[in-house]
Amino acid sequence: MTNIQRVIEKLIEPARRFESTTDILVKGSANVDVEGIVIAFMLTQEVLEKAISIGANMIITHEGPFYSHDNWKEAYAEDPICNAKLQVIEEANINIFRFHDYFHRYTPDGIMVGLIRKLEWEKYVEENQPTATILTIPKKSVMEIAMYVKEKLGAPFVKVVGDQFMECERIGVLAGYRGGGELVIPLFQNQHLDLVIAGEGPEWEAPEYVRDAIHQREKKALIMIGHAVSEEPGMEYLQSLVQAYFPHIPVHYFKEKPLYQIY
Repeated sequence: MTNIQRVIEKLIEPARRFESTTDILVKGSANVDVEGIVIAFMLTQEVLEKAISIGANMIITHEGPFYSHDNWKEAYAEDPICNAKLQVIEEANINIFRFHDYFHRYTPDGIMVGLIRKLEWEKYVEENQPTATILTIPKKSVMEIAMYVKEKLGAPFVKVVGDQFMECERIGVLAGYRGGGELVIPLFQNQHLDLVIAGEGPEWEAPEYVRDAIHQREKKALIMIGHAVSEEPGMEYLQSLVQAYFPHIPVHYFKEKPLYQIY
């Protein structure tokens, strides 16, 4: 049998060693034998219940299970929603490992590898930076790229800033909460990009930069695809890695339904 600690050690092995306050065993015991693993971008109540129903006793989640980048907030200690979820976890003896910082520190970033693979853009990659991937793709319009990305990722929508008919070749891709101006604007400047595709970020930073660039007759565009949409492919990719590491353990990837409804 393989215990929880062995799985954790294998997961963090490819990353540069450092002290992470997020990537910890949030609940459970490192000495417990693993009977089944569920991997998810977000440990929602539904994912939790599905994991229990199939007999998995380890969940690897990218984001924190209690509605914060912190794994637990004392301010939520009396909240009934948090406590109901916590009770289910404890009663089912579920072991939860948060796998965020270490996966982002793979070389290249594991989340980005999954996203680029899902988009089938591996052959267009020019450079993998710590927080972004730079690509040169065959010329396509902003709208063509937006519709392609939406379809490949199964996204209910994407948000676009820019001329939908503008042709693009040089693209920067950033997953998760990396769509802020401090990352996006230098990419436009230094990499001579036509388009940036990002997960999410403040609407008054990169989107407004692109708006002003367009007004100045610069050919720039931005596509925001959403935090979960941009990082879920990375966790799906993680399933293949964990299954290869531990072929004797059942490993499942659960993708949640889209969070937002568009009216």
